[in-house]
Amino acid sequence: MTDTVKEKTAKETKTGFKPKIIVFCCNWCSYTGADLAGTSRLKINPNFRVIRTMCSGRVEPTFVLHAFAKGADGVMIAGCHPGDCHYSTGNYKARRRTMLLKKTLPQLGIEPERLRLEWISASEGTKFRNQVNEFIDEVTALGPLHNHN
Repeated sequence: MTDTVKEKTAKETKTGFKPKIIVFCCNWCSYTGADLAGTSRLKINPNFRVIRTMCSGRVEPTFVLHAFAKGADGVMIAGCHPGDCHYSTGNYKARRRTMLLKKTLPQLGIEPERLRLEWISASEGTKFRNQVNEFIDEVTALGPLHNHN
């Protein structure tokens, strides 16, 4: 067990908070990277759920807002590296949407740090693990998202 995981586990034990993280993965790159992380038996914090989409550009802002409304403490969108999108420009669309959404979230009482965009290719299982674990640590430090629905 790494020091980071030990610190995080200690932090969760003190507060009892385990964040719920949603990770939208594109089918062609980041989902395969997630699969590689799993088949390589890399240690990943289990506080996340993957939703596979055909392209990161397909992730509508309403999907992200719905995830927050339904109890997610953080949302990550993972797609192909710029220039490698199987649908040509889908990841650029995801980048634009994410930037606009991060500007909108504070108006809804949600810290923009609870949304993250990452480029992860099919061969980057280790990067998938590192980014997910780092994001979970950051959201754990932020604490639970209090929805006032």
